[in-house]
Amino acid sequence: MQPKLLLATNNQAKVREYKSLLSDLPYELVTLAEQSITVVVNEVGESMEENARLKATVLAAQSQLLTLADDSGLEVDALGGEPGRLSARYAGENASDRERISYLLARLNGVPREKRTARFQCIIALATPDGKVEFCSGKCRGLITFTPRGEHGFGYDPIFYLPELDKTMAELPLVQKNQVSHRGQAARQVYQVLAKLRKQ
Repeated sequence: MQPKLLLATNNQAKVREYKSLLSDLPYELVTLAEQSITVVVNEVGESMEENARLKATVLAAQSQLLTLADDSGLEVDALGGEPGRLSARYAGENASDRERISYLLARLNGVPREKRTARFQCIIALATPDGKVEFCSGKCRGLITFTPRGEHGFGYDPIFYLPELDKTMAELPLVQKNQVSHRGQAARQVYQVLAKLRKQ
């Protein structure tokens, strides 16, 4: 029987991506709902790394399972790196993806194409029940579009344009997105980290 790896997120789109990215791991990927875990970890860290660590360690201790938590966000140069770690709450606590996108585009009103540079960043924390933590990270650079494009993905994907592919993240099918995305890059490092943890 395979050991379990807890995916510490209630975001179903993120769960889908991780299940695709980590499908070759020798672990059974389980969700908070499947483990009947209802603990809410407040993301009070000052950085994505702190938030990822907080979620991973609290939920690993609660579940007694190896736990993967991430914190990810969009950093827009013309906005001084905003929304960053506040990406999910940028337009208010319960805003929808559409509302967040509208708010961000309004903040960039009047900013020309060449100054709309941005990056997606993802920090993954892997925590063991006894408190060991390892980090993985990924970064993807692009431009913010003037209008949303594409039906795939979630979050800010419809306005994150990849010049080398001439597509937004939301115009890429999941397999292609996973090859280039910040989350894909970080998840590929998970394989090496877990191999190291298994030897300890």
